[in-house]
Amino acid sequence: MRIIFAGTPEFAVPSLRALLRGTHQVVAVYTQPDRPAGRGRKLRAGPVKEGALEQKIPVEQPLSLKTPEAQAALAAYAPDLMVVVAYGLILPQAVLDLPVHGCVNVHASLLPRWRGAAPIQRAILAGDLETGVTLMRMEAGLDTGPMLAKTRCPIGPADSAADLHDRLAEIGGELLGAELDSILAGAAGEPQDDALATYASKLEKSEADLDWLRPARELLRQINAFNPWPVAQTLFKEQTLRIWRAEVMPGQDGEPGTVVRAGRDGVDVACGQDCLRLLEVQLPGGRRISAADFSNSQSPLGVRLVSCAAD
Repeated sequence: MRIIFAGTPEFAVPSLRALLRGTHQVVAVYTQPDRPAGRGRKLRAGPVKEGALEQKIPVEQPLSLKTPEAQAALAAYAPDLMVVVAYGLILPQAVLDLPVHGCVNVHASLLPRWRGAAPIQRAILAGDLETGVTLMRMEAGLDTGPMLAKTRCPIGPADSAADLHDRLAEIGGELLGAELDSILAGAAGEPQDDALATYASKLEKSEADLDWLRPARELLRQINAFNPWPVAQTLFKEQTLRIWRAEVMPGQDGEPGTVVRAGRDGVDVACGQDCLRLLEVQLPGGRRISAADFSNSQSPLGVRLVSCAAD
């Protein structure tokens, strides 16, 4: 069978590898145009493009799939199936209808929960105890197509979005590889229950600001969800302090936002409920360091951390 793969970031790479390990032919890879990156703002290829070029697979990078020219170029590959994983472009109905066996998507949630752009982060923020990957047939709606298969994955209290991203990427590749032949055999899938749907909206930088009046467990969800982007932050001595890792400590013995303990185990900040122990932080212009090193260099005990929005 002739397969077109559409994906852009690192999350999509294990799924591409799964297809390449199979018996079917990946005839082209579609990925977003190269973007400026780094201090020099030079154009840089995405991980999927790099992987495709290593395997000498033709790469297409249209700005849109809505034009007749882009659709004609895709049709020329005569695809039996199109596999989409974190591609980043909308597939119009004409493209969805083009492959003989349609288009399928690897989505990082247990649909119909967390349809949309940021399912991993929204699951952590909501306090979900598990997430997973859903393989589905694509249709015009946002992540609304019939579900072909699911794999579940627990969310631990220390799991960041980066941790879950890497696990789910591998799970997605394994699920796609296991189900590919049944998809090509015409598996229809199970309709989603729209009444159970939730929407995973795009992340905003403002969401990463910590409000110390909130319970520590909620602040930990923010920290975990926004690692690696946009990274939870607060004001420390009028400097923006980014918080990469933390844990909840029972008990609360200070005004919210106040550093009540600081030492080699971390920096404890009083919250609206319980304390948040900072484990890894970063000051402007510096690198990520342990909270113990931060404590030694900054003497934070008794300092009041405040919301960046209050500055």
